[in-house]
Amino acid sequence: MSNSSWANEGYLVVFNIDDEVLNELNELRRLNQSFGIGVVKLESEISNSKILLLAKEREIDMQTLNMLIDDSPEDFKPFIKDINKQIKAGFDTHVKVAGLDPVLDNEAMQKYIEDKGIKAEKNESTLSFSPHF
Repeated sequence: MSNSSWANEGYLVVFNIDDEVLNELNELRRLNQSFGIGVVKLESEISNSKILLLAKEREIDMQTLNMLIDDSPEDFKPFIKDINKQIKAGFDTHVKVAGLDPVLDNEAMQKYIEDKGIKAEKNESTLSFSPHF
């Protein structure tokens, strides 16, 4: 959460947490109110995952971002350059971004889940918004 003050639409992803416990976590609501941090409850069947708190879009604090780039490991600068290329190209155009895992299609995701032994239930729904708080 140390970077949350400059994040733009940042999300915290929680997995394997009871709904009862989640409902009592006032800290998540505070982070959402103060910093705009959203919360996603990840389920082993991805399509059952829920956005619990929507992240807020914010202006990027360029001064802090530049400081973080300067203070970060050397492999972070090429990553940021690739992100800038992607932004300039538009999101309909694929640009290879160093350091990102590939996005898996449904078949590859199913194989990954099976290979990792993750218990998954079959469901054809999409990611939904569920305001638990």
